[in-house]
Amino acid sequence: MNPLTLPAGALCALIGPPGAGKSTFAHQHFKPTEIVSSDFCRALVADDENDQSTTGDAFEVLHLIVDKRLKRGRLTVIDATNLRTPDRAWLLDRARHWKRPTTAVIFDVPLATVQAQNAGRTRVVLAHVVAEFHGLLPTVDQLHDEGWDEVHLFSTLTRRSRTGR
Repeated sequence: MNPLTLPAGALCALIGPPGAGKSTFAHQHFKPTEIVSSDFCRALVADDENDQSTTGDAFEVLHLIVDKRLKRGRLTVIDATNLRTPDRAWLLDRARHWKRPTTAVIFDVPLATVQAQNAGRTRVVLAHVVAEFHGLLPTVDQLHDEGWDEVHLFSTLTRRSRTGR
């Protein structure tokens, strides 16, 4: 089920703009209990995964779940944009605290494809927001420099994953 052959107890961050295919990928390759989704946490807090006003509270819940899963040595897949360095730094810090391996998966998808996929979703994010987030996509080298143990580049055009360095 796991196409990346992640080590037991690993933290895996899916990284990409809205509409890049992170949630689809997660649901196709991981157990529902292994996925910690920022959208699901918004729904837990406000009964609406689209309610952006709950983002702070939703991420408090996400952080709590991530920390508890890592403490127990459970595979933990973070389904959020994870595009900002401070957000990834928190994930790395918690994984290091619990002595867990880390993997980052970059969803390197052309902006036009992301925009088209976003437009076809039930939960559509504004096009200018998607474009802004697309511009924040880190490089494989940047993630290695941050301290990620493994970094994979995933392209929905080729439907494959490759490790980069």
